Amino acid sequence: MNETTLALLAFLPLLLAGILLIGFKIPAKIAMPIVFFTAAIIGLTAWDMSFSRVAASTVQGLIQTAGLLWIIFGAILLLNTLKHSGGITAIRNGFSGISPDRRVQALIVAWLFGCFIEGASGFGTPAAVAAPLMVALGFPALAAVVVGMMIQSTPVSFGAVGTPVVVGVGSGLDRAGITAQLEATGSSWEVFFQMITNGVAITHGIVGILMPLILVLVMVRFFGANRSWKEGLSIAPFAIFTGVAFVVPYTLVGVFLGPEFPSMIGAMVGLAIVVPAARKGFLLPKDTWDFPEASSWPDEWIGNLQIKLDDVAGKAPMSTLKGWIPYVLLAIFLVASRTVEPLRNALTSVSLNWANIFGEAGVSGGIQPLYLPGGIILAVVIVTYFIHSMNPRQMSAAVSESTKTIFGAGFVLVFTVPMVRILINSGVNGADLVSMPVMMAQAVANNVGGVYPFFAPAVGALGAFIAGSNTVSNLMLAEFQFNIAQTLGLSTAMMVALQAVGAAAGNMIAIHNVVAASATVGLLGREGTTIRKTIIPTIYYLIFTGIIALVAFYVIGVTDPLM
Repeated sequence: MNETTLALLAFLPLLLAGILLIGFKIPAKIAMPIVFFTAAIIGLTAWDMSFSRVAASTVQGLIQTAGLLWIIFGAILLLNTLKHSGGITAIRNGFSGISPDRRVQALIVAWLFGCFIEGASGFGTPAAVAAPLMVALGFPALAAVVVGMMIQSTPVSFGAVGTPVVVGVGSGLDRAGITAQLEATGSSWEVFFQMITNGVAITHGIVGILMPLILVLVMVRFFGANRSWKEGLSIAPFAIFTGVAFVVPYTLVGVFLGPEFPSMIGAMVGLAIVVPAARKGFLLPKDTWDFPEASSWPDEWIGNLQIKLDDVAGKAPMSTLKGWIPYVLLAIFLVASRTVEPLRNALTSVSLNWANIFGEAGVSGGIQPLYLPGGIILAVVIVTYFIHSMNPRQMSAAVSESTKTIFGAGFVLVFTVPMVRILINSGVNGADLVSMPVMMAQAVANNVGGVYPFFAPAVGALGAFIAGSNTVSNLMLAEFQFNIAQTLGLSTAMMVALQAVGAAAGNMIAIHNVVAASATVGLLGREGTTIRKTIIPTIYYLIFTGIIALVAFYVIGVTDPLM
């Protein structure tokens, strides 16, 4: 088979997923098993993968699924704990003191708080935390998921204390070979790596300014009574102000301090600026926007996690600060677990690993239950039980409700993540072919030539769409992007930066991220509806990043030591 045919076959599982989920609106619980078996058959036949490698990849995916479900369960349990303790009532009441405008609430809770959680923990945690919190504040479940998925953009490259860049790019490139080339030119890996970080921070900083506005526009257009873009535009000055308040410190931290803390510091500075400004009405429009009456919401907007605040009737009113303490503790615990070395070592010491599954080299899986955000969230739940003076009956109800919700997500992810691992691990095969994701990327590069930089972010996004992870996309494709840049005589550092930025944007439409977020609000089965909306900001991100790429390479003429 020629390269084009192979590339089409490699793309077939993703195309099939799109057709079934988006085109035919088939629930993921039906679509993803079909997609999984399609990927397995293509791997066994066209790629001549061994049965043991497909089986090992499946088991590896199941292990990763367990980790994802652990995070989702923690996020749901925290929300249900706060529901039964009265904390959600206090949080909801507290927002009336900032602004009753749902657009403002989305910018503060989803964008800024979500960006902080992304910076601290990554791996889909922001949507899993922010979506149920927004439902508790009175957002329709579908709106909460769509808004939550749009967080998965600008902050993602520096999420989980910089993991997508530090691990994804750092391990995805041939560091030893590149270092030798750099030393021959009088440079070093550290200088080159910081150039990549600069490219990521500056590109995200430019494109990300408008993301808060786009977030509001999408929410208002699809979930407003009038379905009007105009109602979103009336808050444009405040939304752009929110964007600037985040991206300026974010970019400066990336350029001057490195990849670990841009998202966290950008979000903290943004919250410190935007919340007081909102309280004073700075740049806010005269109109106040809200969703239609809940009684008029279409069925597809509603999940089974609608929070009924009378569940805590009879409890003494709780202060807003006390209601927020669990989320403040979550942020503190997440940051501490990633930055305080003795604590990090203690949490990671508890690990369940299976190396070289079924004897397949490089196919390994493991879970660190205490270090994963699920373990951190569980610790917060335990503290909340005492801080909020809960009783065993309330806690039992929270655990019971959370357990029921998790089963639906488990079934879908059991097929989605293993499918991803088959694609990624297909590089070891009897047909002597590159892996399916790299085959797709090569087809794009070979067919577009000198304008490839415009499509480089889309290649990164494709990797993230497949894997549901910026980090994994960078691991798969950073070296490929580096080689393309060398072939075209362009800056390798900037091309790898474009890979990382595109991979961040791809998280907004990554199937198992959507499934995970949907599970937290009881909205499984409507993943295609979510993706049809989040593809709008994804296209914006990729087009404008592609334009920046062309300007950087062919107008500004960016260089690096390897040119």
